[in-house]
Amino acid sequence: MNNTKRSKMAWLWENMKGYRVIYIIGILGTVVYNAMQLTVPMVTQKIVDLFLTGEKAAENLNNHKDLFYKLIIAMVLLTLLRTVIVYLVCMDVEHVSQKVLYRVRNYLFHKIEHQDMNFYGTYRTGDLMTRLTGDLDAVRHMVAWVIRVIVESFSLLAATAVYFFYMDWRVALSILAIAPFIFLIIVMFKKQVAPRHKELREKLAHMNTAAQENISGNRVVKAFAREEYEIEKFNQYNEEYSRTNRKTAMTWLTYYPYIESFANLMPVVLLAMGGMFIIKDWLTMGEFVAFSGLIWAVANPMRQLGNIMNEFQRFAAASDKVMEIYYSEPEIVDKPDAIDRPERFTGKIEFKNVSFQYADGTLPVLHGVSFVANPGETVAIMGETGCGKTSLIQLIPRFYEPTEGEVLVDDINVQDLKLHQLRKNIGLATQDVLLYSDTIDGNIAYGDSHIKPEEVVKFARYSAASDFIAKMPEGYDTIVGERGVGLSGGQKQRISLARALAVRPAILILDDTTSAVDMETEKKIQHSLNELDFPCTKIIIAQRISTTKFADKILVIQDGRITESGTHEELIAKKGYYYSLVQLQTGGEE
Repeated sequence: MNNTKRSKMAWLWENMKGYRVIYIIGILGTVVYNAMQLTVPMVTQKIVDLFLTGEKAAENLNNHKDLFYKLIIAMVLLTLLRTVIVYLVCMDVEHVSQKVLYRVRNYLFHKIEHQDMNFYGTYRTGDLMTRLTGDLDAVRHMVAWVIRVIVESFSLLAATAVYFFYMDWRVALSILAIAPFIFLIIVMFKKQVAPRHKELREKLAHMNTAAQENISGNRVVKAFAREEYEIEKFNQYNEEYSRTNRKTAMTWLTYYPYIESFANLMPVVLLAMGGMFIIKDWLTMGEFVAFSGLIWAVANPMRQLGNIMNEFQRFAAASDKVMEIYYSEPEIVDKPDAIDRPERFTGKIEFKNVSFQYADGTLPVLHGVSFVANPGETVAIMGETGCGKTSLIQLIPRFYEPTEGEVLVDDINVQDLKLHQLRKNIGLATQDVLLYSDTIDGNIAYGDSHIKPEEVVKFARYSAASDFIAKMPEGYDTIVGERGVGLSGGQKQRISLARALAVRPAILILDDTTSAVDMETEKKIQHSLNELDFPCTKIIIAQRISTTKFADKILVIQDGRITESGTHEELIAKKGYYYSLVQLQTGGEE
């Protein structure tokens, strides 16, 4: 669903499902306690007119003391009741706002988790983090404070206006005549502050992205001694955010004096008009006291309108970004009639005249690629950097879709299979390893959390990781740092390989997974991969001849096309690219 089909308030209402009734009760409570604001001035008016300034004030005080005390007690009790209602209303709307925040944040994370690779290529990590934190807090603030204050301000203003007209319409008109000028200032303020909040939100996202990238790449920063450079770069982003924040604040401060001046003009108008009316006996002293006691109930909502508009524009800018993710849909999804294959795949892979081009690219990456990997075979892929090897293997688990041709697994187009079932049958280990801040055991068992400890050890043995893990202080319970900090490149690759094997995949894809290990370790891994206790088709991207020479089939890719295909001996006999690579790596010995 496109977010343009929903207004911001309709979207909020949608996410209040299950809490709408108690929220409405809270809003009605806001109206009630603001209507009760009139009770104290009304009681005060009666006390003044009956017991202080009226013609029979002394007589009433002597003869009707019980009424005087009742009115005093009523004022106290009504004030206490109003305080209790205010407390309950605040707790009510805050409870709903936290529930909405929890629901939307979970839904957003669910959305992000199920997006395809194009999504992650479009949105920066820092920007997504901003949407999940700062932007969502603006949404929560809207539910907890802004809506309540809007209702509070207008209900208080409306109730007070009705009471003013009930007491004396002439004084009421004199005071409320100032309101249109304040509304005009608010409209002018809105036009200026709206783009400021959008710009402020973008600057915050840029600053968060810069911080996230720098922290993630801290090793590179230290390796090149670029700490001061990165500090200066972050300082620039921070300065831009600070400058925009100041501009946004100054926009409000520019208009605030005018709003405050008109609001402060109301008591002056009351003093002038009320004094004249008292002299002419058009207004009693009690009524004047009631007007005076409630003039704030007109002035404060007027003052509050500027803050309300400022916070609403903050919400508008933030909710646009949140709703963009909320209503986004991945392009790669299950077809409505996707084939259900709960059983284990056999592992046959076939590419039929496959071409591929990235959505943001101008040139095709793959051109008419065709090959077959039969169940249990090992297919090695070689080629120069940037020739399309990684792009090719990413089409198998449907990280991307081919622009032409078909990718088949078990003779079924991968687009006709259910994504979850397809990917559960694929074990993937890449050269750029991501390990989580968890134990080594937890990282290896990531794909199957129910795997037994002895099986974790077995798969670590397959990947030649068991020896170095055993030497660690806490063995498999050793906590690895974020992204595997504290482990060497080769150690991370071996844990990554163990993780891929631990799901017992029907298809194992290794993207230059042994590039950081020594030759002896690589030999052990090759032997283990040939001795797996489950059937598995292997697609291996490698640059070393020692990795590819025992493959059932070797594919050489150049400029996105398969230029050579065959076994090690067959390709040497062709004396092409592969032969040249063998000569280069073996010094002509083979």
